[in-house]
Amino acid sequence: MVELQLTDFDADQRLLAMSGVSLVIFTSVGCASCRFAREQLPGLDLAIDRLCWIDAGDNGGLVERYQVFHLPALFVVRDGEFFGAVQSRLTSTGLNEAVRQAFSRHAEELP
Repeated sequence: MVELQLTDFDADQRLLAMSGVSLVIFTSVGCASCRFAREQLPGLDLAIDRLCWIDAGDNGGLVERYQVFHLPALFVVRDGEFFGAVQSRLTSTGLNEAVRQAFSRHAEELP
């Protein structure tokens, strides 16, 4: 699984340029659920092309624009189009279903 670290300075440019499906995950060092996500997500059989990690503590601009209120917060981007937040248990089945449902919504521009 391809993993990238995005920041306030490069997230928009990189997400717009990448083809395929990106799962964008906001995390924080002090968050136990975030540490669990960091450990588990790379090993899951997910129907995505990459995991894009954003440290919420260091990237307040993205946190504000994506309206992140809890961590970890997950969003789907496909071919530079934003499909919104996904709510799911951190399992292959749950996340794949949540991503599939996200694609039934209208795509928007990145926040």
